[in-house]
Amino acid sequence: MNATQPGQSARSDSLREVWFISVGHGLTHWYPATFYLLLPIVGKELGLSYSEIGFIMTCQFAAGALSNIPGGLLVDMAGRKGLLMAASLFWVGMPYFLMGFTHSYVLLLLCVVLVGIGNNLWHPAAIPILGQRYPARKGFVLSVHSMGGNLGDALAPLLVGWLLTVWTWRSIVLLNILPGLVMSLVILYCIGGISLRDGHSGGHAWQRPRGREYLRGLVGLLRNRSVLMLSLGGAFRVMTQNALITFLPVFLAYEAHLSPVWIGLCMAGLQICGFAAAPVAGHLSDRMGPRRILVTSMAMTAVVLAAMAFAGHSPAFVWLIAFLGFFLYAVRSVMQAWLLDVVPRNMAGTAVGVLFGTQALGSAVGPAVSGVLADRYGLMSVFYFLAATIVVANLFILFTPDLTARTAPAPAA
Repeated sequence: MNATQPGQSARSDSLREVWFISVGHGLTHWYPATFYLLLPIVGKELGLSYSEIGFIMTCQFAAGALSNIPGGLLVDMAGRKGLLMAASLFWVGMPYFLMGFTHSYVLLLLCVVLVGIGNNLWHPAAIPILGQRYPARKGFVLSVHSMGGNLGDALAPLLVGWLLTVWTWRSIVLLNILPGLVMSLVILYCIGGISLRDGHSGGHAWQRPRGREYLRGLVGLLRNRSVLMLSLGGAFRVMTQNALITFLPVFLAYEAHLSPVWIGLCMAGLQICGFAAAPVAGHLSDRMGPRRILVTSMAMTAVVLAAMAFAGHSPAFVWLIAFLGFFLYAVRSVMQAWLLDVVPRNMAGTAVGVLFGTQALGSAVGPAVSGVLADRYGLMSVFYFLAATIVVANLFILFTPDLTARTAPAPAA
């Protein structure tokens, strides 16, 4: 591969890499989006309470939290980031395939733990590759990557909602292995050798961190106030997001009594609006800075969640889902781009691992707490709780120091 020269835009043929990575990202979201739609059916078949349903997702995200920093370390130390992305995509799909053979709650929990471990390799590999190869447009490029995730989240419930009218959930998860298997082979063949060593970023060549240098860089990341505040804000944001997508299908099935097709349409609407919002937010963050975009989007998310709680079982509840998707998913790529601006280049994978590890902790807490609230006070109480968590996330963003590329040079050996 030809290297990008300092000061130039990314190589024209690297657009091909952006699309491959974004499609692969879509499939890492395809599988969880499928499972969220299946959760109400699985819960009824196994006779699970709301707390037990929430604990399924808590186990998945807790496993991700424990493995994200080691995953980020592996990404920073490894040369072939494309190979790691292909491995992650295959690893995410396989446990869902194994679920088709399980009839035990304990085995189901084991499968989702495997998903949580495998999924942590994707983002520490993909996000630094895109951000550092497009330093002047990282907000926009990462928004394209985010759009891939939204697309997977949107298409999966549409297709699976229709398939549930003719097939069992077990048949669906068995056949669902094929898209991820094919795409992991495509990524392995087409961009399996991609590495930050292939080019330069902002005039500084990427160098693999080694030994004490890496440990010094890790300590620096953990002491970096911007990294800390962004990670904590991200934790509360994904606590909101993942508790919502765990219990929104359950609410629509158990309380609104919608069919799988209509539940799939509602979940797809949530993601389609997020798909539309991502490039707008990414472009505006490149022009206006990330703080304004994050604060505004999170504030509007809180307003819409509170409105959903007040709407209750009325038709307005369904319409509000679309508005929620626009604001809730607009900020993912903006937060990631801000993080890359405040960390050393050769520690970017670990920094993303720290962010996603902290977010996974939030994701683990959200469904568990929401399940307990739903059992005690009803499903509607979950939406009040989530409106509060997104407000807390916004407070962390408000107090994040506005540091930039001053931290970009790698720590001295």
